[in-house]
Amino acid sequence: MAPIAVGDTIPDGTLSYIDNDNNIKSVSIHSLSASKKAIIFAVPGAFTPTCSLKHVPGFLERAEEFKRKGVDELICISVNDPYVMNAWAKTFPQNKHAKFLADGSAKYTHALGLGLDLTEAGLGHRSKRFALLVENLKVKVANIEGGVEFTVSSAEEILKAL
Repeated sequence: MAPIAVGDTIPDGTLSYIDNDNNIKSVSIHSLSASKKAIIFAVPGAFTPTCSLKHVPGFLERAEEFKRKGVDELICISVNDPYVMNAWAKTFPQNKHAKFLADGSAKYTHALGLGLDLTEAGLGHRSKRFALLVENLKVKVANIEGGVEFTVSSAEEILKAL
């Protein structure tokens, strides 16, 4: 499958999270981003060094700036289970805007054409690192890394496009 690209409509998909009562809940990407401007960014794995120290913090530190520029939703996705994503989200107590959503079986990641096979590294099937700027379900910017690199998918790169 070809990777998602500028001009494409994002596929719908169901992701999961843990609510305040510690229950697993599901949410559709379309329900979060229809008629909105959203940034959907993904990391290869929760708690991994680049994801935890650079990628996610960049979006969280600039969340207010994104809001001022009209972004309605900040959505972080990883191929992890919702309990891991919930625990990881708690390591960012300054977060007031980003939703941490689990794509446990990588179905949504594969629907985007952005799967990454890290089996040789002992990590299984994951997601490429990416950041999409989406307006009313249409991709306006698609900053997709070649593998686990961290060059084009940063918050700074997406801000340049706004």
